[in-house]
Amino acid sequence: MARFVEDAPARVLAAAKELLAKGLVEGTAGNLSARLEDGSICITPSSLDYREMTLGDLVVVSPDGEVVSGERAPSSEKLLHLACMAAFDDIGAVIHSHAVHASMFAVARQGLPACIDEFSVYVGGDVRCTDYAMSGTDELGEQAVKALQGRGAALIANHGMVAVAPTPEKAMHITALVERSAEIIWGAKMLGEAYPLPEEVDKSFASVYEFLRTQS
Repeated sequence: MARFVEDAPARVLAAAKELLAKGLVEGTAGNLSARLEDGSICITPSSLDYREMTLGDLVVVSPDGEVVSGERAPSSEKLLHLACMAAFDDIGAVIHSHAVHASMFAVARQGLPACIDEFSVYVGGDVRCTDYAMSGTDELGEQAVKALQGRGAALIANHGMVAVAPTPEKAMHITALVERSAEIIWGAKMLGEAYPLPEEVDKSFASVYEFLRTQS
C-alpha cells in the first residue's frame, strides 16, 4: 500500500504557511500535496496567496487528476505532483518551490553536488537538474521523476525545485536544506571551488537516507 499522511489537509496547509514564512516561495508561486489513505491527493489550489489560504481552499484530486472535492481549481502543477505520487509509493508528500538559490542553479541547469554530510543523509546525494520541460505538462512530471530516482529532491530546469518525502514536514526539511546548501555551494564557487564529498563518504551517508525514507 502506498504511504499516506494522517490529517493531510491540516499538515499541507501548515507546510504551505511555513514555505512562505521561510521565503521559499513568493505570492502564489509553488505548490504542495499529500496523499490520503484512499489514494487521493490533497493539493494546494491555483493562484491563491498562502497568507489567505484556509483548509477550505485545499483541493482533493484522484490519482488521475479528477477533482474529488474542493471549490477551487487545483494547482497548475498538478501533473508534477501526480507523476511523483504515481512513481514513488514510499512518499506521502510533494513540495514544489521557487527558492532563490536553488532556482539559480535550475536556471543555469546545473545540479547541486553533495558537498556537506547532511546533504547526503537527508537528500540521498547530489541533486540532479532535469532537462527542460514546459510548466504544467506531463513531460515536466516525467523529467522530475527521472531526476528524483534515489533522491529526495531535484531541480527543475528554468523553474525551481521539487522535494518528495514521507510527510509534508520532511519534504519541508529537504526543501529548506537544499536551498541552504545551494546558497553555500554558490558562495563556495565565488570563493574558488565547491569540493564534493569523497565518493565513499557520499555513498555511506546516502545509505542513511535510504533508511530515513522508510520512516514516517
